[in-house]
Amino acid sequence: MIPWLLQHLLPLAERMDHHIAGDSRIYLTARTALAAITSFLLAISIGPIAIKWLRAHCGERIDSASETLNRLHANKQHTPTMGGLFIMAALIVSTLLWGDLSNRYVQIGLFIATTFTALGAVDDWIKLSTTKRGLRARQKLAVQFALGIVAAAWLYFEQKTKLHGLELVWPIGASTLWLGVGLVPWAAFVIVGTSNGVNLTDGLDGLATGCAIFAGTAFTALTYLAGHHTMANYLSIPFMPGCGELSIVIGSLVGAMLGFLWFNCYPAQVFMGDTGSLPIGALLALAALVTRQEILLVIIGGIFVIETLSVIVQISCYRLTGKRLIACSPLHNHFVFRGMHEIKIVTRFWIGSALLAILGMVSLKIQ
Repeated sequence: MIPWLLQHLLPLAERMDHHIAGDSRIYLTARTALAAITSFLLAISIGPIAIKWLRAHCGERIDSASETLNRLHANKQHTPTMGGLFIMAALIVSTLLWGDLSNRYVQIGLFIATTFTALGAVDDWIKLSTTKRGLRARQKLAVQFALGIVAAAWLYFEQKTKLHGLELVWPIGASTLWLGVGLVPWAAFVIVGTSNGVNLTDGLDGLATGCAIFAGTAFTALTYLAGHHTMANYLSIPFMPGCGELSIVIGSLVGAMLGFLWFNCYPAQVFMGDTGSLPIGALLALAALVTRQEILLVIIGGIFVIETLSVIVQISCYRLTGKRLIACSPLHNHFVFRGMHEIKIVTRFWIGSALLAILGMVSLKIQ
């Protein structure tokens, strides 16, 4: 909205062309920062109202498959959940204000934000209104893949016009693998996998939110850099014209999560639920796919990868040997079972996430 107004109403726009960076005529750096600040302020502002309404209608039901875990988390019973609603509301409003809505990457980002939020809300509502633990795993995966395929096909038609748009890039050494139309199933897999990875990590106060903030900050920078011809060449990463506008969406996500963390830090006043974790993961995946840095996502989002692998390995080990490798999966629950305080677990996971984000960014210059 605001970029459109500036382009059409300000005669000074023509003079800006010689002074700006990136592929947008209207100061992309400033808009990204303002988008993050706007979404943060929106989340902080609507948070108390949303929490009050959620407390009356959406209290968390502690009902996992582990009786020990249910007992350890008994104090979280009836904490308002579905806080992802105001995270995504802040993101969408901020993106509509500061983003270029004609940009395909922005459109895909908004599609993912709205549809994955709706899916998460349905899953959460089933948990709250029935004795079920949400959608069945197969139902949930089927819808996730359906949405992922739509977003991936949309992305394919945009990426095929770009020089390196259909290549899988190895960040160290810059070797590539041509995917062609294979980008569609690959992109859907990355979107669904990352979405579920964030969902599995969302088990302690502020854990998934803080880790996603570090990953989101890194990908805000990456989407900006990949859309800037000079910086992309300097870092030897694929230049993706128009990609810079996605930094508005991811920057808005970071700002909204910072606002949410204000209420989600220990002791949490609200949980994001699947309503927040599913779209957050999917948006991080989109940023990686657009910049052609899916491999880098494994490093930057390493905490989500480790949490997911801990579940896979735990289940596989139990089925093969009848024994559990760790006390309880995902990994953060192992430390809960060992008696470590929640704040210490979360803080250490945040430290790990920050270090992995730094490592991922540094790896761009290792050629």
